[in-house]
Amino acid sequence: MTICVGNLSYQVTQEDLKEVFAYGSVKSLIVPTDRETGKIRGFAFVEMVEVPQADAAISKGWGVRCE
Repeated sequence: MTICVGNLSYQVTQEDLKEVFAYGSVKSLIVPTDRETGKIRGFAFVEMVEVPQADAAISKGWGVRCE
């Protein structure tokens, strides 16, 4: 299941997000960047291996289910 995470600081890194979601098994992590500046765009997509782990992150307010 993929979680959409928004309102991220423009200084956040993939490593920061990996730490936040380290309690579960992250299958993939995508942090889109602006093509011209290379800075992150303030959101990310975190794909979790296990649905219960994704549901736990959502219940903690860390993101919403991406459809």
